[in-house]
Amino acid sequence: MTTTVLSGTGVGRKAVIGPIAQVRASVDAAPDAVVTRDGAEVPADQLPDLIAQSFKQVEQNLKNQAAGASGSLAAVLTAAAQIAADPALVAKSQANLKAGKPAVAAIDDAVNEFVALFEKLGGMMAERVTDLKSVRDRVIAALLDQPQPGVPSLDVPSIIVAEDLAPADTAALDLDKVLAIVTELGGPTGHTAIIAGQLGLPCLVQVRGITNLEDGTVVAADASTGKVTVNPGDDIAADIQAKVEFEKQLDADTEPGATADGHTIALLANIGTAADAVRASARTDGHVVEGSGLFRTEVLFLDSPKAPSVEQQTKEYAGVLSAFEGRKVVVRTLDAGADKPLAFATQPDEENPALGVRGFRSARLHPQLLSDQLAALAQASHDTGTKPWVMAPMVATPAEARDFATQAREHGLEKVGVMVEVPSAALRARAILAEVDFVSIGSNDLAQYTMATDRLRGELSDLLDSWQPAILDLIASTAAAGRELGKPVGVCGESAADPLMALVLTGLGITSLSMSLGSIPAVRFSLRRHTFAQCEAIAQAALAGNSPEESRANVIELLAPEVKAALVV
Repeated sequence: MTTTVLSGTGVGRKAVIGPIAQVRASVDAAPDAVVTRDGAEVPADQLPDLIAQSFKQVEQNLKNQAAGASGSLAAVLTAAAQIAADPALVAKSQANLKAGKPAVAAIDDAVNEFVALFEKLGGMMAERVTDLKSVRDRVIAALLDQPQPGVPSLDVPSIIVAEDLAPADTAALDLDKVLAIVTELGGPTGHTAIIAGQLGLPCLVQVRGITNLEDGTVVAADASTGKVTVNPGDDIAADIQAKVEFEKQLDADTEPGATADGHTIALLANIGTAADAVRASARTDGHVVEGSGLFRTEVLFLDSPKAPSVEQQTKEYAGVLSAFEGRKVVVRTLDAGADKPLAFATQPDEENPALGVRGFRSARLHPQLLSDQLAALAQASHDTGTKPWVMAPMVATPAEARDFATQAREHGLEKVGVMVEVPSAALRARAILAEVDFVSIGSNDLAQYTMATDRLRGELSDLLDSWQPAILDLIASTAAAGRELGKPVGVCGESAADPLMALVLTGLGITSLSMSLGSIPAVRFSLRRHTFAQCEAIAQAALAGNSPEESRANVIELLAPEVKAALVV
């Protein structure tokens, strides 16, 4: 077997070896595609029964997946199974076939009729269109005896490979059998990468050629180097095993986040669901994970066709607060829009959704959504006895910060803050902090808006580099405002997960770092081997750079030898 190396961008530091499992795209079938079995064309008189069998096969597959899922994912899969079981859809497909249409066209046209009907009815029916199209793709794949599109069922622990993954696809993964995620597209700050990190999975993006590999091909995926080695030899396997052993050593340190001389900096986990909270807080000594610095509440409702009730939200939020047993939990209110569309909150006709009605701006059109969420958070706080820190995303002005703080405090929420994600908020951080109790820097979006670069465009990822001097300047300005006013300034974007950048952020005066769960040990290791004074010197060296490469190189020059040897690739 030939060993080859594919290059991409790694997210995190972990490395694994295992077989790949491809996430299949929808079958690109011509309307008049020939239906075959065992190499022979299926006779016309057998096609009606085969169409019915294909619908039945899809129905059963979806039921089986729903039985192994939970929450909103189970509900989505069950709804899709009900569509596949609809006798009217099967009958219409068979009628189209009898009228002379080829088998694929017969199914496609039948589904399109129902799509048009559902869209005309609007409301809840219109929201079923996506399920209809998903069922169509699955039935056509079954009819043509092709692999089912979407996330495969895994028989053995595998590395998931895809062109890209939607958040719903990632949510459908069987975490007990997923070793890593590798995609051909996407970017290091896109949501596939973020969710993979949140789940503690190694992730590589922009790996050209990865989707050309056959299922079952063994590869070594190393996020620290951004390399995927196809059919790795013993030397690569030994290198991967050494990295695994080093990660285990890092996990053994269970002390709170602090520098070598005792300057504390809270190390927190980014989460999206109650299950994430349970994983993050599994060791209850309070020293492994000190809480959550970013609870992405919109993740709970990505598949919801309608706005969740106050009661539903209260239950979910209480589950998260209870999991952390009184530790700090920073809750971000719904950040709907752009690359996180919610059926009940996203504007469908926005020409530039990243600059549109998203985050706190959604309250302009849907004020009840924010009011209900704040009410649910207040009730969850009362029920659990834990007081959450609550912050709004996409705040651009002091007036918006004041508006949010007023509404949150009227609901009885005491710790109120906002996200710093747009340059205007960073530049006016002192005025914004005068209105709230804390701010948290979302470095992914701050990079996107500072550099005018879509964070989903992997080919522009160099502009989104967290070491970009302009981004560092805005973080430094925000941290300085926090020190001046004596208020906490955290970072919850992916830059917090970089063990070298963590030294810079600490030296700038950032008070907490929130990241994917698997990133915490390396960050703790790096901090514990430098004094606060060293961190301050490292921060100034980073700010002196005129390019990302120069800023990072300046920092590497000042690293403690053991950190340089262990963490610099």
